[in-house]
Amino acid sequence: MSSEGKEVSPQGKFGAPIAGRLEAEPKEPAVTTSVTTPAGRPADGGVEHLDVLIVGAGLSGVGAAWRLRREHPGRSFAILEARAAIGGTWDLFRYPGVRSDSDMFTLSYPFRPWRGEHSIATGESIRDYIRDTAVETGIEPSIRFRTRVVDASWSSEDARWTVRTEVADADGTTAPRTYTCAFLFLCTGYYSYDHGHQPEFGGREDFAGRFVHPQFWPEDLDHAGKRVVVIGSGATAVTLVPAMARTAAHVTMLQRSPSYLAALPGRDEFADRIRRRLPANLAHRLIRAKNVLFSQAFYQLARRRPTQVKKALRDLALKFLEPAVVDEHFTPTYEPWDQRLCLAPDGDFYRAITGDRASVVTRRIDRFVENGIRLDSGEVLEADVVVSATGLDLLAFGGMELTVDGRRVDPGDTVAYRGLMLGGVPNLAFSIGYVNASWTLRSDLAARYVCRLLGHMDRHGWAVAVPTPEDVGTRRPLLDLTSGYALRGAGRFPKQGGRGPWTVRSNYPAELLSLPRADLRQDMAFGPRPPARLVEPVGVTA
Repeated sequence: MSSEGKEVSPQGKFGAPIAGRLEAEPKEPAVTTSVTTPAGRPADGGVEHLDVLIVGAGLSGVGAAWRLRREHPGRSFAILEARAAIGGTWDLFRYPGVRSDSDMFTLSYPFRPWRGEHSIATGESIRDYIRDTAVETGIEPSIRFRTRVVDASWSSEDARWTVRTEVADADGTTAPRTYTCAFLFLCTGYYSYDHGHQPEFGGREDFAGRFVHPQFWPEDLDHAGKRVVVIGSGATAVTLVPAMARTAAHVTMLQRSPSYLAALPGRDEFADRIRRRLPANLAHRLIRAKNVLFSQAFYQLARRRPTQVKKALRDLALKFLEPAVVDEHFTPTYEPWDQRLCLAPDGDFYRAITGDRASVVTRRIDRFVENGIRLDSGEVLEADVVVSATGLDLLAFGGMELTVDGRRVDPGDTVAYRGLMLGGVPNLAFSIGYVNASWTLRSDLAARYVCRLLGHMDRHGWAVAVPTPEDVGTRRPLLDLTSGYALRGAGRFPKQGGRGPWTVRSNYPAELLSLPRADLRQDMAFGPRPPARLVEPVGVTA
């Protein structure tokens, strides 16, 4: 066996053991199967071939495109985006007060400093930042808008993906379009854009007011002077309450159980000072490093000394609230960071509920009635508007169907390789963020790794790279949280293993040092034209 190749002898449920070596051969040049326009689209409606297809034009997708252009300027690529605009999450969510729940110095790209005044930024400013990045770096022309990926199928014989899409016109009519690519990079986020999680509430049809989900905020909803009930206690509810309380008659947050809140400054004074004194890029790197180290230290302290962190969070709450209120509404039964921590910039949530415009009720819902919600205590919360901030519906890879040599790949049955590829699935990567830090920190590491992998393949003439999950150790959820949305959707996502490249470390400083230097050959097979069924996808069903 050569130092670069890998000899494998897997035995899957599809047949007897197969032994073979993936030898290095010169890579064939990429071809385009149809004439393209200057914008890169097929002029004749034929199949367009690209070296890399990126799915999703949000934070991850735009960042991945920037990395790809920088590291591999000769590679052809396109971004397929189901929506009509850049921004992903930050274009979808339009509810009052929508904002980041991570500081912008770590949520922004390392290659484009955040220049906004606030560390905790509004959804609109984040959307503008992503769009401006795509425009200023020349990425926008490579985005195919209103292009929803239906499925992607890998052919070992051809060593390429065939990606079927539906392209929507402005009037909503759709037409099929097919792409092929040598490498597929999924930057689709982790939840369904089509619907949020919506529990069944008894009697909802009896309610005479407006019932809305924050994922699809109605443009015509005017809550000024109205009585509002927000169901939920997560980040969305904590954001909505102070924002709506400014004009509503009253806003009640109805929670089944308490969550932890961290009241932190909305502006970073250190960042303000250092940005006045240093060049933008240097200042950005220093602020980013400071915030990364602080957040990781806090997370590690929460996991190792939860009692101390619980006391610190309680002491923060007591700066705004009476002890009895903290005991009843802000003392969860779980440990800090078992669920993602909610953020209240400048204590805005606490300030809102200390006045007469907002309040918190911790009870269970019995049923909806005509004029509001009846609780299990018998009390009725009167409402003109009910906002069901009940969470996301987790969905892997935008819901697209994946097949390898005609066999369907169920993401929930696979194991993630370094948290960015799938065991047994060739030439595919995905981007997912940290649960305990800014999304972009992990997504940028993933994009850098993919660029390294492509360069490695080029140098050795390989056309195929496939993780080989022969011994991954004990499996556990990829999203290691006890939040309702994470538990509901755990079965739809790849698992992580218990050893080496099959684990995901929720530690950005450690991964920043290790992932860019990780051995690209570990548990990986390469080849120009792999023999059929050389490595079977893990846990696939026919």
